[in-house]
Amino acid sequence: MKIGCPKEIKPQEFRVGVTPNAAHEAVMHGHQVVIETGAGAGAGFDDAAYEAAGATILQTAEEIFATADMIVKVKEPQPVERKMLREGQLLFTYLHLAPDPEQTRDLLASGCTAIAYETVTDDRGGLPLLAPMSEVAGRLAPQVGAWTLQKANGGRGVLMGGVPGVGPAKVLVIGGGVVGTHAARIAAGMGADVTVLDRSLPRLRYLDDVFGGTFSTGYSSAGLLAEHLGEADMVIGAVLIPGAEAPKLVRRDQFAGMKPGAALVDVAIDQGGCFETSRATTHADPIYEVDGIMHYCVANMPGAVARTSTIALGNATMPFMLALADKGWRQACLDDPHLLDGLNVHAGQLTYYAVGKALGIDVVSPQVIVKS
Repeated sequence: MKIGCPKEIKPQEFRVGVTPNAAHEAVMHGHQVVIETGAGAGAGFDDAAYEAAGATILQTAEEIFATADMIVKVKEPQPVERKMLREGQLLFTYLHLAPDPEQTRDLLASGCTAIAYETVTDDRGGLPLLAPMSEVAGRLAPQVGAWTLQKANGGRGVLMGGVPGVGPAKVLVIGGGVVGTHAARIAAGMGADVTVLDRSLPRLRYLDDVFGGTFSTGYSSAGLLAEHLGEADMVIGAVLIPGAEAPKLVRRDQFAGMKPGAALVDVAIDQGGCFETSRATTHADPIYEVDGIMHYCVANMPGAVARTSTIALGNATMPFMLALADKGWRQACLDDPHLLDGLNVHAGQLTYYAVGKALGIDVVSPQVIVKS
């Protein structure tokens, strides 16, 4: 199979879908790998590293899309890239279709087969291709939130760890999954007073057992959430419903009860955001203010630490990429039901229920598709 990796064109996206190590593995498996020139530069991988791994460097994205059987990316294909997809081509990347009807329509119209990193599962009920970026985003969230809290950026002017005689910032983390756990761990390490809210008692017990008082936990309810919102200097939104649009957990009318200059960091923004007032921003212009509350809603947070993120993502995606290349997408999905969970689009048909529910589009079962 010919595997193609174009350069990411989403603003301030410096990650790359295929590392030189992954390219080398694919070549060792007998596949051809074509990389757009400069695709790895933002993550510290030059063209020579790919050539040493056995890959071929092409000059344009058009050449990549025209020749590759499988396109491997990081972010969802942008409009100009979607026009280059063709019938029968395999796309393997993050998609986040539920809040993105335009992308969904374009993928359906292209006739391609699209497998989304964020809905591939494992035998423990986890999301192995989303987890590494969730870990990165979770660890970044307190860091960018602390920057947003600085007075020069419109925030309250509160130091995360305080100083002797002055209390630390109060940080509320909504969601105790991968993002929330890493966010709480880092925020607590910065000296903040941290509370994590979640609706899974087993998860709360796990957090309490593992972190033993490093931060507080609470069972999430409307009343408890409102109480903590009024006390928080920073709120980190870390909720996830796999493949579906994120629920809106903080309403605009609640801002009146919050501290002026408090910071909201919405890590769920790729899935539409979990605050009513969230809208996607970029690293070039990351924050905005609504009713005195500062919002940080960058849709590709891990892109800020592109080398770490690229290597972490590549470690997770490489075995699946190789299975798809070695067997073809249909046999690979028949052999691995967890990979089949990643199938979102095939030949003009939507195959992921949560996306269809969010967008009002009929869905065909992926089990039916893969056996047809």
